[in-house]
Amino acid sequence: MMSSLHRDPVLNIDRMDAANPKGVSALPLQKITPASATRGSIPRWVRRFCGPVLLVLIWHVASVSGVLPGEVLAGPATVISSAAKLFATGELQQAMWISLRRALSGLAIGGTIGVTLAVVAGLFRLGEDLIDAPMQMLRTVPNVALIPLLIIWFGIGETPKVALIALGTAFPLYLNVYAGIRNVDSTLIEAGRTLGLSRLAMIRHVILPGALPNALVGLRYALGIAWLALVFGEQINATAGIGYLMANAREFFQTDVIVVCLAVYALLGLAVDFTVRTLEKVFLAWRPAFNGT
Repeated sequence: MMSSLHRDPVLNIDRMDAANPKGVSALPLQKITPASATRGSIPRWVRRFCGPVLLVLIWHVASVSGVLPGEVLAGPATVISSAAKLFATGELQQAMWISLRRALSGLAIGGTIGVTLAVVAGLFRLGEDLIDAPMQMLRTVPNVALIPLLIIWFGIGETPKVALIALGTAFPLYLNVYAGIRNVDSTLIEAGRTLGLSRLAMIRHVILPGALPNALVGLRYALGIAWLALVFGEQINATAGIGYLMANAREFFQTDVIVVCLAVYALLGLAVDFTVRTLEKVFLAWRPAFNGT
């Protein structure tokens, strides 16, 4: 029997009549491209840069036209010149490294405490009864209000700064990891029990992977809080760091240096957030997600 092809007006490809299934092998394979992928011709990374570039342009025009006086806020050109001077002397790199080290140290300590307590409270009812209520009480206490106590306990060195960051980052990780564990689909739990998984295997292969999306969201929140706590922490008799540069610039009304420090905080925060986004793509590749329209 001769095979007969006809043109599909919807898919715009040659299709085989149902009466000739043997002719399917003669059809060329075609890649199907989603309609959403062909709508825009501008790359996404270009569109993501448009907002910040537009904001800097508005800032520059306001500074050049005199709408925004230099005494109130230095213009982009002045800020870039000040950043270049600080970079040339090495002050900026040293301050960035010290601040980043403080933030990551506090995040490591606070994250370890928060995740450990969340796992214990999430997996065991006794752990929830003993841990959850104190954590809910402590998370409502403003971290800034603890600065006098931290100074009394740890002095005015590096320890109170790191402790303040650790306190600020422990709670968002605890809340999100705890919620992630308790919100794992019960159908998956029953499926694991049906397959005969042990308790340890259930935790490793079902519960913890199911809680990972919430844990990464908590990590992003914790990183944002880490930078906020760092700003306050570096006001505690700091002798180095971005906060130290800001404090000196405030004394001499150097708004350009203050803006440079704020920009460094923002860029460091953007860098660590990009790192978390990359981790989400790597560890959550198994989970289909909505990417927008």
